[in-house]
Amino acid sequence: MGGVELAAGLGLDSADAEMLERLQRAAFAYFVRETNPDNGLVADNSRPDSPVSIAVVGFAFSAYPVAVQRGWMARAAAVRNCLAALRFFAGSDQSGGPRATGCHGFYFHFLDGASGARAWQSELSSIDTALLIAGMLTASAYFDAATPDEVELRRSAQALYERVDWLWAQHDDDAVVLGWKPECGFLNYGWQGYSEAILLYALGLGSPTHPLTADSFEAWTMTYQWENLYGLDLLCAGPLFEHQLSHAWIDFRGIRDGFMREKNSDYFENSRRAAHVQREYAIRNPRGFAGYGQDCWGLSAGDGPSVLPQQVAGRRQAFYGYAARGVPWGPDDGTITGSATLASLVFAPEIALPALRRMYRRQPDGTGRSVLASGWNATANVGGAAGDPAAGDPAAGDPAAGDPATPGWISTGEYGLDQGMIVLMLENFLSGLPWRLVRGIPCIRAGLKRAGFTGGWLQA
Repeated sequence: MGGVELAAGLGLDSADAEMLERLQRAAFAYFVRETNPDNGLVADNSRPDSPVSIAVVGFAFSAYPVAVQRGWMARAAAVRNCLAALRFFAGSDQSGGPRATGCHGFYFHFLDGASGARAWQSELSSIDTALLIAGMLTASAYFDAATPDEVELRRSAQALYERVDWLWAQHDDDAVVLGWKPECGFLNYGWQGYSEAILLYALGLGSPTHPLTADSFEAWTMTYQWENLYGLDLLCAGPLFEHQLSHAWIDFRGIRDGFMREKNSDYFENSRRAAHVQREYAIRNPRGFAGYGQDCWGLSAGDGPSVLPQQVAGRRQAFYGYAARGVPWGPDDGTITGSATLASLVFAPEIALPALRRMYRRQPDGTGRSVLASGWNATANVGGAAGDPAAGDPAAGDPAAGDPATPGWISTGEYGLDQGMIVLMLENFLSGLPWRLVRGIPCIRAGLKRAGFTGGWLQA
């Protein structure tokens, strides 16, 4: 069934259905353009000389089932891409050296697109490895035929998952470390506070070979920060991606761990409240940025302007380039991440859909560039001249109203993480396919149960 038919089944009008299908198909096209067919590796972004991001490869694995289901890609072509990547990782250098691909079953965050060697002196990343493994397992759940290629795909994905030594990454404490470098060893920080690491813990606890200790998850939840923001009680995590990333794979509706049972909530509801907090922050707009309002919100990790500081609402405002932005305590420089607004559709369609419509109309050519781009900022004057768009400068216009003359800044190129989130979260909203696939993966079910989750589909 196509996106238009699925959207119509949800009660969306034809314009909404067409918008969602255009956005999702355009986002998937990133993986077609940016994949190296020789090794299945996918560039972090579409700019020249971009390295590979292992997390983006994980999103590619997960996006292929969506593309096959929708008729955008032949099943054989999707399997071929998956096998190319699986064979690369299976045979990759696991020595942990400065030019290796990984160590202990984990992989360096960024890799050279041709050789697969470590790039940018990046860290051996626990979370990015988890995203990669989640993608492999999702593909293995979908490609279930008895053909030699699909049998190899499933066996290889399981073998690579079982190779990850999650306990090694727990180091000498209950907390799982963020990463490791051959030059200095383990990074100084473990996972603290609620974040996207919930997927990592599910995979680590469910491992049949090198699992995390049973008390590691509870030790992590003890670092959570429960807040009341704008009258809503929720787990605090400023950028929207921290409330969304694990949800691209795991359906948290109706399942609860010990922490959420105590709060009479669940992680899906928590993400719904996070979307409402973001909207309320934009309505209040405490820092006076152009365009913020009830239908213009969405602060997350993404690209932003790198321009000189400018006068905004009577103060000198800096701009941060690529950064993780969040509410209510910032950082915030007026940059909106459209993919994060779109990903909120599954949690709060009543507020996300109007914002998405308005964002989509910013460019009258129907490309949805403001949604697909990694960030856009209506406050920043890209010419560098001082101005005060929040103080009534007529040049500021209405940056969300679709005026083609709207000033400001928009990210060039595309980032694979953004495109992957658009493909997966839109599919979860429209059909729930990624959630259904992951619900059937035994190790993830086992990991969630070991973390103390009960109820809902886990009991089915």
